[in-house]
Amino acid sequence: MLQKIRTLAAKYAPEFIEIRHHLHAHPELSYQEFETSKFVQAKLKEQGIPFEIKATTGVIGLIEGKNPGKRIVALRADMDALPIKEENDVIYKSKHEGVMHACGHDVHTTCLLGAARILNELKNEWEGTVKLIFQPGEEKNPGGASLLIKEGVLENPEPSCIFGLHVHPGLPVGKMSFRGGKVMASADELYITIKGKGGHAASPHLCTDPILIASHLIISLQQIVSRNNNPHNPTVLSITSFQGGTTTNVIPNEVKLKGTFRAMDEEWRFKAHDLIRKMATDLVHSMGGEIDLLIDVGYPSVYNHETLNEATRRKAEEFIGEKNVEETEPRMGAEDFGYYSQEIPGCFFRLGVMNEKKGIISGVHTPTFNIDENAIETGIGMMAWLGSSIEIKE
Repeated sequence: MLQKIRTLAAKYAPEFIEIRHHLHAHPELSYQEFETSKFVQAKLKEQGIPFEIKATTGVIGLIEGKNPGKRIVALRADMDALPIKEENDVIYKSKHEGVMHACGHDVHTTCLLGAARILNELKNEWEGTVKLIFQPGEEKNPGGASLLIKEGVLENPEPSCIFGLHVHPGLPVGKMSFRGGKVMASADELYITIKGKGGHAASPHLCTDPILIASHLIISLQQIVSRNNNPHNPTVLSITSFQGGTTTNVIPNEVKLKGTFRAMDEEWRFKAHDLIRKMATDLVHSMGGEIDLLIDVGYPSVYNHETLNEATRRKAEEFIGEKNVEETEPRMGAEDFGYYSQEIPGCFFRLGVMNEKKGIISGVHTPTFNIDENAIETGIGMMAWLGSSIEIKE
């Protein structure tokens, strides 16, 4: 089976590189993946793979092998793009101004489509059922994963485990990386409005200066992490936007702050929310201001089931060789795959796409992000190999 999958992945790679080009040239923002969804549906129809639509643009396919009830696994790919203007000079450059597949979701969708073709072609040679999840809205709250779960994507049939692949621009093409346990952070958005009393900048004693209050608050919030969190527990609190005032001689009436809070530990995450609310409210009130504070709770942390991660890593070693499998570093970035891994055992792993000799080194979420497309063959084959053979043992 392994050799058949390798052979088919190599055979179909050129075709799926062209599919990737199409997807890359026609990116769509989160929850607007209408044409992408139609494209995925058409490709599944070509193969005779049944599917249903969930969360408006999500496409959920099902491939049954021999003994369909023996094991049920889910393979997930995200489809949305980012509001970034592409700067790559390539024939498949984005045709949608200001929208770009800068996080590799075109690659993820392509790999799952390729794996689906192989799994369907070989379905009389493997046992179980594979659920294909083409997901919308990974890049934007509330996260397409949460919407699909609410609509029953992990039911009827219920998978015992789920896998997600993500491009890694810091890992050479031909390699993959894995990590058990805590892999990626939760992500919550902070929105703070501080209200004071504006006036002439030459008469600050007649004002309640929200810029001064906000400045104290930004510094003080760092104590949430430095003096309340265990230093061994990765956490980030960053204020990323400070909006207030329009000129040199006027103290404004209000200031707006925005930021992000990231954590690996879910219990600490929500304890920190309470600390942020208390510190911000008490400090602003003590300086004579008023405050509106919203913590928009986002994606949970991504946790890779240790046993499943080890089994998946072994499958990767079988597929590309032990020397090409590495350990993934923990990241404070977020991924809504965390919603799945809270519900069932999950494994979220990385696909190397970097090629320094070709100058393919840009990170995700940049206008020059690209991949060495030899990674397509590896991604297609690995997802097909997992779908046809992985088993989870508690």
